[in-house]
Amino acid sequence: MSTGIGEPPSTDPGTQSGLPGRVTLRDLRRWRAAGEVFPCLTAYDATIARWLERAGVPVLLVGDSAAQVILGQPSTVHAPLDFLVTITGAVRRGAPNAFLIGDMPFLSYHLDEMEAVRNAGRFMVEGGADAVKLEADASFAPVFARMARAGIPAIAHVGCLPQQAQLHGGYTVAGRTAESARDVVEDAVALVEAGAVMVLVEASTPETSRMVVEAVEVPVIGCGAGPACHGQIVVTHDILGLTDWQPSFADREGRLGDSLQSIVEQWCERARRRELPHGYRMRDGEVDRLDS
Repeated sequence: MSTGIGEPPSTDPGTQSGLPGRVTLRDLRRWRAAGEVFPCLTAYDATIARWLERAGVPVLLVGDSAAQVILGQPSTVHAPLDFLVTITGAVRRGAPNAFLIGDMPFLSYHLDEMEAVRNAGRFMVEGGADAVKLEADASFAPVFARMARAGIPAIAHVGCLPQQAQLHGGYTVAGRTAESARDVVEDAVALVEAGAVMVLVEASTPETSRMVVEAVEVPVIGCGAGPACHGQIVVTHDILGLTDWQPSFADREGRLGDSLQSIVEQWCERARRRELPHGYRMRDGEVDRLDS
């Protein structure tokens, strides 16, 4: 636990940003038009978000995957709305210049359009998000239209929908058949026509995502969806080597889990040998007064 005593004053995380300025939807549209692929990563706390922004990551997603990697739950449906709004605010404070996406969790937009807008607004007002993301098919078009009317940028998540995994007995890959691929494209087109400002395609065949890219005129982010997408996103913990299971579309770029374990083991051994630094001292002359 940090006491704050004797520590240097904190600095504004934006002063060391690896980004030239605040990233906006206009930038993402410009990169799409220029054919520039923009990287995206997940973030769940201010500290990691600060380092991701310093590395120049322009788009951060506070995903409902936090239920698994932060809370230790078995699936994404266990991410509470209040929790996601809170950590979205934390990520915004850590990465003030990144384009920040808040992930709307299970049952936060399914029951009522007005409730969906209200919950999405919390990500904007309390969390500082630039946009929200909804796992959806074409039937959710009225929800996207309502959000657009309210001035809330909403991103359509199509393809594999983890929040619906229990309906199918597990996760599925979208677009393995021509019919499935056409369904994904139709969902994307319907939601963009309703007001979606971007599309995220998850776990689909490259042919499917390429069809989506060709069918819509908004930026398309891929998560295990092939190279045609304008942006690419993975869970940060996967590429850092912090997870025990590795998805096929996320290469392990480092082994921070192994490094973390080694560092902690060394610290524990030093603690057992009483070799840790202890920097606080009594004022001059006060030791002699202890026995007086």
